[in-house]
Amino acid sequence: MKLPLERYAQKLWYDRERPAAWLKPFAGLFGRAVALRRLAYSQGWKTADRLPVPVVVVGNLTVGGVGKTPLVIWLAEFLARVGYKPGVISRGYGGLPLNEPCRVDADSLPRYFGDEPVLIARRTGVPVYVFRQRAEAGRRLLAETDCDLLIADDGLQHYALARDVEIAVVDGERRFGNGALLPAGPLREPAERLDEADLVVARGRPQAGEYEMKLAGGEAVNLLDPTLRKLLTEFVGVPVHAVAGIGHPGRFFDDLRRAGLTVEGHVYPDHHAYEAADIDFGDESPVLMTEKDAVKCPGLAGEHHWVVPVSAELPAEFGEKLLQLLQVKRDGRKTA
Repeated sequence: MKLPLERYAQKLWYDRERPAAWLKPFAGLFGRAVALRRLAYSQGWKTADRLPVPVVVVGNLTVGGVGKTPLVIWLAEFLARVGYKPGVISRGYGGLPLNEPCRVDADSLPRYFGDEPVLIARRTGVPVYVFRQRAEAGRRLLAETDCDLLIADDGLQHYALARDVEIAVVDGERRFGNGALLPAGPLREPAERLDEADLVVARGRPQAGEYEMKLAGGEAVNLLDPTLRKLLTEFVGVPVHAVAGIGHPGRFFDDLRRAGLTVEGHVYPDHHAYEAADIDFGDESPVLMTEKDAVKCPGLAGEHHWVVPVSAELPAEFGEKLLQLLQVKRDGRKTA
């Protein structure tokens, strides 16, 4: 049921120029609730938790994936290279409800902690903690590690956590669809909220003032034997199945087709919990999937199952600007 609803919503939000009239009243109610919540924090009726280290929030305005996870991985690796000791905190969407903050490791189970935190832990090696209350996750992380900076994954709307730098990620191709708030459109906050972010990253087709993020991935890694690797070009001329349970699965399929592959796409809901039958298509044709899907398929894969890792690429100016913002915040804290 979840997948048909997702497809219906995507058509309403991105294939129609104007939002459906019958949904506009609900969008109006949602907008008032969003505005009231922001007002509560801006007026001090609610207080955001301030942690003792710089907090970099990564998020987006729309429902669904736009590339936040690759950006978080890039940030963790970049900040570690320049001398910081970063950690990542996340809600752990798609995992089980937790009674307390928990650390996520490379071999943690996605069904408990969410697929994205496990992927981040696996790719970066930095401490990753999950909990619905991100500030509590941050406190536990800082108490148990020597981290001196936190990256909050998907935290743009989590105003209960004070932030030093906001990074908003947008889909440079689809932008904000019909421009309406939920449920009439894909927006979790009005598009004008983008103006408040310190940095805006666009995956493809950046507009003025935005930094373009590209995702590079030219090879596949075998799920059964990770020592086996193939260039994507080695699959040219052979029909392949492509599996995607992400926010915008068509983009993964299109990337494979641009590499010259003949693709039969199989779409699953975002954060789908895979079973063996989901990736068994009754033949021995190669099955390619995203990293986010692959972390949920240990024990399900055969010799013909492959994952296509991708890495974010950003201009040098983005990293320089981020470090400038962090230095300003750090100096401000010293003199406060």
